[in-house]
Amino acid sequence: MTAKDDDNDGPVTEREVIQGEIDESAEETSAEEPVNKPAGAHRAPDEEDEIPVPEDATPSLGAELESLRNELDERTHDLQRVTAEYANYRKRVDRDRGAAAEQTTGAVLTALLPVLDDIDRAREHGDLVGPFASVAEQLTAATGKLGLVAFGEKGDAFDPNRHEAVAHQMSPDVTEPTCVEVMRRGYSLGERLLRPAMVAVADPE
Repeated sequence: MTAKDDDNDGPVTEREVIQGEIDESAEETSAEEPVNKPAGAHRAPDEEDEIPVPEDATPSLGAELESLRNELDERTHDLQRVTAEYANYRKRVDRDRGAAAEQTTGAVLTALLPVLDDIDRAREHGDLVGPFASVAEQLTAATGKLGLVAFGEKGDAFDPNRHEAVAHQMSPDVTEPTCVEVMRRGYSLGERLLRPAMVAVADPE
């Protein structure tokens, strides 16, 4: 009851009753609310650590991953191409080096062919004796180790790619063109022909 009710013993109006109830309700609410309530105290503790993720984050990550994969494939192809080019370069260098070495060896052996011809003639005439015979054998062995191969023997089938015919004759004793005399032997180095053999050829009648 208010002070007005104490001073006035008259009847209380309905408006005064409603106003009294409102005041009492406000006082109860004010008493129930805690003092200095921290902001955000109504949220769960774990909600403070959650970071919102945009809805389009997954498609963006997928596109970036695809881009990285494409770049990796491109770099891998570049590496494979460079590796293949380097391997081909090494093979070409090795092949050129081998060809140059064979050419140099062939040039040296070609310069020695006249000496070998003299040795053959001395052997045919029986002059290959004494110290000269020993030197001749050593020279022949050394040129053989370098890959020099002599060819051209009596009775060989005539091969225009390996033989140089300086004389022809007819013979009933052969069934195909045949070397019947060797004036000078031929020489080869591997698959390279250094000099053809000089021969006389007999053709069948």
